Formats: sequence, structure tokens, C-alpha cells
Amino acid sequence: MIAVLGTGLLGSGFARALRRADQTVHVWNRTAARARALEVDGAQAFDSAADAIRGVARVHLVLSDDAAVDAVLAAAAPAAGTRVFDHSTTSPGGAVERTRHWLARGVTYLHAPVFMGPQNALESTGLMLVSGDRVVVETAKPLLTPMTGKLVDLGTRVDAAAAFKLLGNMFLMALTAGFADMLALAKAMQISPTDLAKLFDHFNPGASVQARFKRMLEAGNGPPSWELAMARKDARLMQDETDRAELVLTFLPAFAARMDQVIAEGHGRADWTIVGKDFL
Repeated sequence: MIAVLGTGLLGSGFARALRRADQTVHVWNRTAARARALEVDGAQAFDSAADAIRGVARVHLVLSDDAAVDAVLAAAAPAAGTRVFDHSTTSPGGAVERTRHWLARGVTYLHAPVFMGPQNALESTGLMLVSGDRVVVETAKPLLTPMTGKLVDLGTRVDAAAAFKLLGNMFLMALTAGFADMLALAKAMQISPTDLAKLFDHFNPGASVQARFKRMLEAGNGPPSWELAMARKDARLMQDETDRAELVLTFLPAFAARMDQVIAEGHGRADWTIVGKDFL
């Protein structure tokens, strides 16, 4: 038997996928109706987390944050020998402390955050991260691998999975902030969102992500592909267009300020990726 605690969009996808695999699934959610909705799929809903995990071999947590994970685990009080797999996005420190706390009580806690949407959870696709004690991770792999398209083992650091999940989410936030600024700039220049989207029929910056990051790790060494001073000039043009339209940009002003700082340090002729030099 398997328990899923937290049956929002992602948790309900996991529960349905486990049922499709003919697993006996117990479900619980703070909003009880969300758990009961899974009964049509053959899951058994419970009114308390403690009842939901009673007698199960493993527990999957899909919750909002550290506080929710700690509160639900405290209420559920898993018995010694229980495996707890936490797919929530939490702090690295929280993952370390929970691993230590529950190990002392005979409970195996493994943080396994995901890069998944609801459909990924349902279809067992997407990406799942794990890290920590080698025995714990190796014995978890046969249980977790069927739930994801790819299971990535990040090594012995207990908090590595939590850290890399935050890093990935930061990139997604930066990408979305960039899209927001593109929409603002397009509006300022009287280009419709539909026409803007056509740019990506021809321009595929995603293909250069790995190479661009590798270049950033070189701290601007080597011949520049785009001088920082020229990138700053383009940023100024973008800002001017949106200022004229009285629109507000999301990320560009802060990034332009960073470019100004690095140019003032004498790096205007270097590759523009030198803006990351202070963090290497």
C-alpha cells in the first residue's frame, strides 16, 4: 500500500498514475474534497494523514513548503520502518533537518523534488531529483523510477536535490521575467503578442543555453561574441522604447544596473557573460 499526502494538481497525478499501475493507494489532503475526488479512480480517501498512512509501506508527500511538510509529518507520525518520499519544493536546510529528525525515529526520509507538471505526474514523465545516503538512494530507485521519465542522482549531499530544484526554478523564473519584458517591449513598439510569438519559429535561443553558460564560467576570457558595452547599448534602446510607452519592465532595469557596474570596473570590451564573474 502507498499513501499520497497532498492531492493538489501534482499529487493527484501521482495518485492516479499509481492506481493505473494497480497499486493500492491511500490519499489525504487538507481540503478533503480533493482527496475524495480520487475515489473514482480507486484510491481510498482518509480524513486524517495519520489514518491515511497506517499500514502503508511508503508515503509520498506533495505539499507546499517546509512548514506544511513538517506539520503533516508531525500529524501523520509515520511508524519506524516507513519510507517517506518528499516531492515538495523546500529549503535545503529543511531537507537536511527532516532527514536527520526522522532517521532518529527509524523512518527513512528522502527528498525527491521534481520538475513536472500535472500531466507529467499522471504520465510518469518529467524529471525527479534525489541525493543523500547511498543505500537509501539505491533502494529508493526501483520505487521512484517508474514514477518519472528520468531519475537524476545528484550524489551524497543530503540537500543537493533541494538545492538543484531551487536553481532550476530560478532559471524558469528568469525565463518568464524575460518573456514578460519581451511582451512589454513588443507592446511599446506596437507588435502584437501573436506576431511576437512568431519570432521563435526562427530564433531558438534554447539551443545555446549550455554553450552560453559554459562561456559564463570562463568569466569573459577569450574573444567576445557580444561585447558587454554593446549589450548595454541594446538594453538602453529597449528601456527607451518602453519608457516612451510608459510601460514598466520586470528584469531589465536590474540587469542593466549590473552591466553598468561591470563596465565601470573596466570590462566593457569583454564578452557580456562576464556579468557573472563575481559568483564564480
